[in-house]
Amino acid sequence: MNAPTELNSEDVIRIRIEVMRREHRDLDEAIHALEASGRGDQLTLRRLKKQKLALKDQIARLEDRLIPDIIA
Repeated sequence: MNAPTELNSEDVIRIRIEVMRREHRDLDEAIHALEASGRGDQLTLRRLKKQKLALKDQIARLEDRLIPDIIA
């Protein structure tokens, strides 16, 4: 059991990205369920979609931090 006791910053970012991807999938499923049931009001759907988009943007920013800038 030689597991490292500390995570480096890249590992923390990767874990955070995975958690955010799960949240994004959960929001997507909730949106689809509300739309399919016909019970979701437009305000709730709009808020969920906005939250989903914000998560997508945050994921993209974190992924950009993992990829080094390449000077062409």
